Formats: sequence, C-alpha cells, structure tokens
Amino acid sequence: MRIWKQSFLIETLQAAHVDTTVARLGIEFLEVGDDFIRARVPVDHRTRQPYGFLHGGVSVVLAETLGSCGAAFSSPPDHRAVGLDINANHIRSTSSGWVTGVARPVHLGRKTQVWQIDMHNDAAELACVSPITMTTLEPR
Repeated sequence: MRIWKQSFLIETLQAAHVDTTVARLGIEFLEVGDDFIRARVPVDHRTRQPYGFLHGGVSVVLAETLGSCGAAFSSPPDHRAVGLDINANHIRSTSSGWVTGVARPVHLGRKTQVWQIDMHNDAAELACVSPITMTTLEPR
C-alpha cells in the first residue's frame, strides 16, 4: 500500500539537500518504494571517527534524514514534519564502503509518526538500527 500523500522522486530529495549536511557527507538517495525510502552514506575521510570506523553520529544523520523525508512526504501538503526523538543502536562497525539505510513507518498517526531505519554495510550485515519519532505541524 502506497503511503505517500505527496508525490516525489529521488531527484526531489537530492535537490532539497543541496548545500546541507546531507550533501557534505555524501549521502545519496537511492530508491523510493510504496512504503520506504533508501539512501546510503560513504564510509570515507568525511564520515569516519578517529578509530577508522563510521562515526555513530553520521549513522544518526542518515537515520534522521530518511525518517524526516518519510514523515514529510507521508504528511498532507503544507504540513511540516519535525523530529521529537531519535535513538541509535550501533550493532557492527564499518570501516569502508557504504552503509545503506532503509526507512519504513511503524506508526503513521494524525499528529505523530514513528519510523524504523535499519542500516546495513556492503556485506548486508546489520550495522545500526534507529527508530525516530516525528510530529506533524499543521500550516499556520
């Protein structure tokens, strides 16, 4: 079942993030399905922490980006989706390649939404799980 209340494409997501943290970290949007959004972040000099692994905060940026986009486009036009809470459980470290995240809704309510973002490395191993709670604000 298609959950989107606004029409959008990968190009829409990329264009919305020009000159933002998302662009600077090299995050790429890959796919929009009927009930999910997929994006990836490179594990490179921009995104590694001092031990050489993907910085946990970068995983949270990827999760927040995916959850926010999902909430925004599953909300009515002219509504704004803003974050209330995010958590990340880092399961496996990644030192090279890409980490790909997929965001799917757990709850799409009238005022709140909960999204689950699962992130995997290039070997399809679970690297991080991150739920995010969003609220939708009506137009002023």
